[in-house]
Amino acid sequence: MPIETPALDLPPGFAAVALREHGDAFAHAQAIAAEAGAGTLVHVRRYDLIEFAVVLEPDEPLASARRAHFASMVAMADAIAAHCPPERSVEFRWPDSLLFDGGLIGGARLAWPADCAEDRVPDWLVTNVILRTADLSHVETGLMPGSVSLLSEGFEMIDTELLIGSYARHLMTHFDRWREGGFKVVAQDFFARMPSKKAGERRAIDGNGDLLIHAPHDTGAPERTALVPAMLAAAWFDAENGIPKLQAAL
Repeated sequence: MPIETPALDLPPGFAAVALREHGDAFAHAQAIAAEAGAGTLVHVRRYDLIEFAVVLEPDEPLASARRAHFASMVAMADAIAAHCPPERSVEFRWPDSLLFDGGLIGGARLAWPADCAEDRVPDWLVTNVILRTADLSHVETGLMPGSVSLLSEGFEMIDTELLIGSYARHLMTHFDRWREGGFKVVAQDFFARMPSKKAGERRAIDGNGDLLIHAPHDTGAPERTALVPAMLAAAWFDAENGIPKLQAAL
């Protein structure tokens, strides 16, 4: 159920919708996407997670429009990096997991209309980000070394509104760069935060969002990892509890 709260400091074109603690920003944004329109940002008011979703209205077919997911990932990483303590790393694990200082902090999801064909422009997309801000009180410190929270990694205080506002501004910046320089500039920013598995490998994101990897010195067809099945699996997400998983290996 939406509630009235102080407005987020969002850039022009965004409109905030706040939900109570047990709300589901991702589901709610999808439910209102067609009516609410682009720039609607649904967020949940809770202390242990940053959870929000943004409605987008792409102008290209679904198959290529899904690449907006990567702009969302880069925007969130940039927002964390801009406000985190010094010398902390913000990295990705393909295609949707976000690591902070080596530990799983959260990730992103993407939704689209179920009846939209791959070659049709979708009426909307919804990108969703969830980050763990505080450790769970019932989990002893050290039992889950592969998961972290912002508070456990040096944030003295979590300003949720500040981070969400920063994300929105970075998202607009990356969409502008995409329009001006092509998607390759977004892909470069994404790969800058995704460690290579082998030195010298060449990586790219295909027009449909798939990951393409050429082994060093290999001139043949690249290794392809499909985006959609990986995103639907959401390996970082604990669907039963609605939180990022409490483990290192995904």
